[in-house]
Amino acid sequence: MEALIGALVLLLVLSAFFSGSETSMMAVNRYRLKTLAKSGHRGAHLAERLLAQTDKLLSAILIGNNLVNSAAAALVTVIVFRLFGESELALTLATLLVTFLILVFSEVTPKVIGASWPERLAPVISFPLTFLVKLLRPVIWFVNLFVQAQLKLFRLKPSAASEHSMGVEELRTLLAESGSFLPSQHRSILSNLFDLEDVTVDDAMLPRGQIEAIDLSAEPEEIVRQLGTSHHARLPVYQDDPNNVIGMLHVRRALARLQEEDFDPETFRTWLREPYYIPSGTSLYAQLTQFQANRQSLGLVVDEYGELLGLVTVEDILEEIVGEFTAVLPGGQVASSMQSDGSYLVDGAASLRELNRKLKLQFPLEGPRTLNGLVLEHLEAMPEAGISVLIAGYPVEVVQVQERMVKTARIAPRRAQS
Repeated sequence: MEALIGALVLLLVLSAFFSGSETSMMAVNRYRLKTLAKSGHRGAHLAERLLAQTDKLLSAILIGNNLVNSAAAALVTVIVFRLFGESELALTLATLLVTFLILVFSEVTPKVIGASWPERLAPVISFPLTFLVKLLRPVIWFVNLFVQAQLKLFRLKPSAASEHSMGVEELRTLLAESGSFLPSQHRSILSNLFDLEDVTVDDAMLPRGQIEAIDLSAEPEEIVRQLGTSHHARLPVYQDDPNNVIGMLHVRRALARLQEEDFDPETFRTWLREPYYIPSGTSLYAQLTQFQANRQSLGLVVDEYGELLGLVTVEDILEEIVGEFTAVLPGGQVASSMQSDGSYLVDGAASLRELNRKLKLQFPLEGPRTLNGLVLEHLEAMPEAGISVLIAGYPVEVVQVQERMVKTARIAPRRAQS
């Protein structure tokens, strides 16, 4: 009798092993498993091989689990008959008892454990499971004949259902839920990388009105003075019309040559390099690739008619990924400054994407790309100092106007939506 009870306990333990194995193998993070396997972990490598043939793995586990549970039920019947004879009441109570034991100790508990620590358990249990799959290969083959027939009958394709590739949205979710595994700055950079396909050069460029350029038609003294005070490494050079860009000038080299010779317009033209143009609407990811392929770091953005829209550099694209390198605009002008009442004084030419990111605002990005453009769109008239407009719940006051453009604006805290 002791031997029968010991055998029953062993069967319950085996049932718990199969139940926990099934859950842990199905719940294991396959990417962590792949990382362990690449590092030379033998158990992880075996687990990967088992998961590559899920039908055989599940067949082996379920065959073993069902055999063990059936044997346990039969053994309980034998034990009851030996202890109480052919008593239907005793057999019913014993059946309920063994069902409870299987449910609690051989099903629920091991499955909870397997689901809680799959990465620890899967590499360990892969050793006995590999042996079991090999041992039961003929039985598995026979069972799978019927399984495959049913799948074909219902026109199901297991290979399509077992795909574990991840798309961009799945990766975004994975990053969002990474928690303490990744520093917030790293998560932000990776998330910004996914946005490069959706963000265009128009969103990151310096608008035409803010581009510092040299007019070759200006007086020589003015050109030399501009070169000496410029804080840029390269400047566009145009003739009469800013749209008529004739080349790009390397400022330091030009200054060095001007120390050796007098300014001459024709000689000055020979110092220029061919401008690099970028079509409007090009994604930042595509442009970053083009910059790398063409060994360029600066380009002029033009529309379909060849009109100059702005200027974009490699640094502008990198700032979209890692964030701003500085809060100061060219020329030392501060992009925004917080006031004592919680409002912000902002440059009208500031990018809406930059304002949303830096000041945690929620301005719409579908239309205009600058604060000036957004204010003009809502006013539908020329701006005047002192006028206020409510945009996306934020009161925006025009503080300073210059050349029919909003030079400076004040953005107050967002009003609660009623």
